Amino acid sequence: MSRIGKLPIKVPSTVDINCNGQDVTVKGKFGTLQNQLPDSLEIQQIDETLVVSPRTQTRTTRSLHGLYRTLVNNMIIGVSEQFQLNLTLNGVGYRAAVQGQSIVLNLGYSHPVELEIPQGISIEVTRNTQINLKACDKEQLGLFAAKIRAWRPPEPYKGKGIIYEGEIVKRKAGKSGKK
Repeated sequence: MSRIGKLPIKVPSTVDINCNGQDVTVKGKFGTLQNQLPDSLEIQQIDETLVVSPRTQTRTTRSLHGLYRTLVNNMIIGVSEQFQLNLTLNGVGYRAAVQGQSIVLNLGYSHPVELEIPQGISIEVTRNTQINLKACDKEQLGLFAAKIRAWRPPEPYKGKGIIYEGEIVKRKAGKSGKK
């Protein structure tokens, strides 16, 4: 049995959970999230905790047990607290700005990069080079942050690019001069 899957999930009092068979709906102050568990797993609500348990002990069920427990836990954390990711633009002339429902990035290309902001994600740009992303859906937040970062991943020689907060870019030595 999965070590992570066995752990009970604590449910805050501000979160409403509706379990209809395999469908799980979580409502909180930051939104509503929905997920469907596979038929081989079941979810039970006991007072202020949720328990995800397998119905069978097959190999695939054991592999999905911890995953779906973590997904339900992330849904509860997302609707009660929200997830946050911070991106930093490193490079001369690199800037970001929010215009309506899109984010405009100047990343050294001959044209500005304009990305549509997905529903449920809020963006705040501070100091033109700091992008703060917030959302209740952790998966959607990570995908959108990766989409932004894909335009200029950090390079190891000068350290230019879009980096996550706390990310360390290993620097390489450039060419050595002639002796």
